[in-house]
Amino acid sequence: MEIEKILSKDAALVNDALADCLKTTDERTALLYEAMRYSAMSGGKRIRPFLVLEFCRLFGGEMRTALPFACAIECVHASSLIHDDMPCMDDDTLRRGKPTNHVVYGEDIALLAGDALITRGYELAARNPYLPPETTLAATAMLLREAGAEGMMGGQQIDLVCEKKKADFDTLLAMHAKKTGALIRASAQLGCYAAGIASETDPRAQDAATYAEGVGLAFQIEDDILDAVGDAALLGKKTHMDDARGKTTFLGFMSVEEAHDYARQVTEKAVSAIKKYDGHEVLTEFALYLLDRKK
Repeated sequence: MEIEKILSKDAALVNDALADCLKTTDERTALLYEAMRYSAMSGGKRIRPFLVLEFCRLFGGEMRTALPFACAIECVHASSLIHDDMPCMDDDTLRRGKPTNHVVYGEDIALLAGDALITRGYELAARNPYLPPETTLAATAMLLREAGAEGMMGGQQIDLVCEKKKADFDTLLAMHAKKTGALIRASAQLGCYAAGIASETDPRAQDAATYAEGVGLAFQIEDDILDAVGDAALLGKKTHMDDARGKTTFLGFMSVEEAHDYARQVTEKAVSAIKKYDGHEVLTEFALYLLDRKK
C-alpha cells in the first residue's frame, strides 16, 4: 500500500469539491474570494481532509457524506494559516513556497479572507445534506469548539504568551494539543459523524480521538525538528524561525534523536487505538508516514 497515492487521490477529491465551494458570481466580492482561494487552494497534502475521509471509510460511511466535512475542516485550517502568518502573529512572508496571503493582498483583505474561510467552513459543515439535522448540528458544534477558545485559538493564545520565555513541558503539551491537535482531532471526529456515529462518547469515536491526538502530537514534534534541521526549499518556508521568535519547542527539552523517539512512542500508542478495526491499515501507514516526512 502506497500511502502517498492514497493521499493524492483523497486530495484530488477534496480539491475538486473545495473549488466548487469557493466560487462567486458577484464581481463586487471577487477580490475576497480570490484571496480565499489563494490560501485554500495553495497545495498541501490535505492531511485533515484525509482523516475525515479515511475515518468515514473505516467505519463504513460514504464519501459523499464525508466530503462536505472534509472541505469544512480545510477551510478552517486555511483560515488559521492566514491569521497565523500575519504581522500581529508570526509575521511570516512565505507559506508552501509562495508569498503569504497578507503579502499578496494586504493585511486588510487577508484578515477578511481568513474570517470568510472559517465561517464558510462552519457553513459547509452545518449544511451537509446527507446526514440528519441533529447529526450535522452536533458535528458543527464540535468543530466550533475545537477551532475556538477551547481548541485551536486557545492554543494560539498560549503560544503568543509563551514567546520569549521558557514554558514548562506540560504547558508545551497543552499548547500543541490545542493549537495543532484540536483540528486534527476534529478531523477524525468529523469522519466518525460522516459514518453515522452520532456521539463523541461512542467507543469508536473515542478510539478515533485517541489516534488523532497521538498523530497530532507526533506531527508537531516532527514539525519542531524540521524547523531546526529541515530543508527550507523542501518545506516551502523559512527554517530556524522558532529560535528566532524565542518559542518553546520540544527540542528545548530533548535532543533531535530523543524527539524522534518520543514521536515514535506517541505514534505507536495512536496506532494501537485503531488496530482492532478491519481496514485500519491506511490510517496506520499514514501515522508511520508522518514520522519520516521531510516537509
